Amino acid sequence: MQRLLTFADPMADPQGAGYNAAQALVTVGSGGLFGRGLFHGDQTGGRFVPEQHTDFIFTVAGEELGFAGAALLLVLLWLVLHRALAIAAAAATPYGRLAAAGIVCWLAAQTFINVGMVVGLTPIVGVPLPFVSYGGSSIVACLAAVGVLMSVRRQASR
Repeated sequence: MQRLLTFADPMADPQGAGYNAAQALVTVGSGGLFGRGLFHGDQTGGRFVPEQHTDFIFTVAGEELGFAGAALLLVLLWLVLHRALAIAAAAATPYGRLAAAGIVCWLAAQTFINVGMVVGLTPIVGVPLPFVSYGGSSIVACLAAVGVLMSVRRQASR
């Protein structure tokens, strides 16, 4: 219940339950158009955003790389998703098509939720940003998904 109340109004308790959401917005907004430069972010360097290496990695991109760098990161993730959709469309079997489409949905949802929780569009739930967030299990799962996509693409080319 507290998460939903915090999502509705994170500034109601900026020192308590709304701290993560408030600091994430301040951090992303402080980057400006081109950012402060790598490793020069005041908010990220001062560790004001908890879990910035995992759940809130997009705040680091927003502050240090700015709007342009964060947008570039989203474009790169979109290119991966677009290519995965092309693989799903060209799959040789229904199973390959469904597997590739499921991977696309999974990665797209994870990206939307992570970026959404940083900018205040979704509640904070602790979902990592695919291919970017620190964490062994997340990156292993994402790379395994890319391996499945490569297998589906290989089967389609035969």
